[in-house]
Amino acid sequence: MDLGAITKYSALHAKPNGLILQYGTAGFRTKAEHLDHVMFRMGLLAVLRSKQTKSTIGVMVTASHNPEEDNGVKLVDPLGEMLAPSWEEHATCLANAEEQDMQRVLIDISEKEAVNLQQDAFVVIGRDTRPSSEKLSQSVIDGVTVLGGQFHDYGLLTTPQLHYMVYCRNTGGRYGKATIEGYYQKLSKAFVELTKQASCSGDEYRSLKVDCANGIGALKLREMEHYFSQGLSVQLFNDGSKGKLNHLCGADFVKSHQKPPQGMEIKSNERCCSFDGDADRIVYYYHDADGHFHLIDGDKIATLISSFLKELLVEIGESLNIGVVQTAYANGSSTRYLEEVMKVPVYCTKTGVKHLHHKAQEFDIGVYFEANGHGTALFSTAVEMKIKQSAEQLEDKKRKAAKMLENIIDLFNQVADRRVISTTNAERQAVTPPGLQEAINDLVKKYKLSRAFVRPSGTEDVVRVYAEADSQESADHLAHEVSLAVFQLAGGIGERPQPGF
Repeated sequence: MDLGAITKYSALHAKPNGLILQYGTAGFRTKAEHLDHVMFRMGLLAVLRSKQTKSTIGVMVTASHNPEEDNGVKLVDPLGEMLAPSWEEHATCLANAEEQDMQRVLIDISEKEAVNLQQDAFVVIGRDTRPSSEKLSQSVIDGVTVLGGQFHDYGLLTTPQLHYMVYCRNTGGRYGKATIEGYYQKLSKAFVELTKQASCSGDEYRSLKVDCANGIGALKLREMEHYFSQGLSVQLFNDGSKGKLNHLCGADFVKSHQKPPQGMEIKSNERCCSFDGDADRIVYYYHDADGHFHLIDGDKIATLISSFLKELLVEIGESLNIGVVQTAYANGSSTRYLEEVMKVPVYCTKTGVKHLHHKAQEFDIGVYFEANGHGTALFSTAVEMKIKQSAEQLEDKKRKAAKMLENIIDLFNQVADRRVISTTNAERQAVTPPGLQEAINDLVKKYKLSRAFVRPSGTEDVVRVYAEADSQESADHLAHEVSLAVFQLAGGIGERPQPGF
């Protein structure tokens, strides 16, 4: 490790005075102009992690659903997973180290993790379409090269594509080819095979309107479209040709506002979906014959998928260990439906895909989706072989399940310091500030079938408030009252929360 060269290059990517960042549920995120030093240092860290694991490590430059002026970075572990928790701590320590402490921190990490500094290292890099992403990616490359690591810069990628590239490279190509074409071929082939076995009542089920959040999803979906053109007709909206990234569009907007994105007109029963800025979230929605908006968010997607799989297993006579993983912020109706009707066990973890993913790996078939649209289903290889030839479309089940989940609200409060709120019990109880949990408990007692939680956001400088009740009106009132409690007890800033959502 050439400490002199590191010091020299680090000075070209100097840390702003007083800036402290935390590696959260999706890495580092803040205003793009504050991230140059972080990107350089994550290049360094990716090399150390690659040397330690003797594997390819990924670095993704994106801020997902955040505004266009933000950016961020996260590291991807050898099997396409989120960075190991112990290395998240190293990332935070390294990002916040003052210039004079950089050498010591790097040596400490290397010694603590028994990194063989003579080991080769390889890092793959991807970025979204933000104006700041290309320059910040170069800062990552500077960090990789100064430590002697090799790299491949894929350029513009969705976040799932980068995860795929890492996994392919670390499985010797057994999972697929570590190329854009390989990604398109693998996913489109699976999609086409599945749709061949699906019974549909008309061509309308083969069309889809896609809101691309003015992000990378538009570019990549357009490239991929011809691979499945015979099985699906796709119409793109918010494709980046005009409009601002994530502004009045995207998965987070649709979920939060419970309405279609700007620029998309929907006829009754048209199938529509929205990505977020880096295309690792998806939510579906439609208007019924009366013009009412229906959102199929992550909770509903998880319910549909697990219900489909459970019935498929029964149909083919297989008894496998299937489980659904949710967070405390999942719709309680979905939890009750899965446990009481479908008889599928449900497990609760802390918020963040990394927590859900690790739990889901404990099952033959693990299904997890956060309400915001992050998620997937995991299968062991043996399970994939058993169900590959047995997929049947369960239209009636899906339509019934899509209507069963209502009356929740998810909003946020601005506070002076989100860290004043800490939680326990998979984020379902507030530990601090004093009195907040007691206030929430008293408010919940006022409404039937109600729950409410608060937690500091892992990606934004806000506190999220979740409320659920037996009617939309009650959920709205409960959310407002909990927001007021947060404002009063956790140092709210700006205007007091107002009723009406």
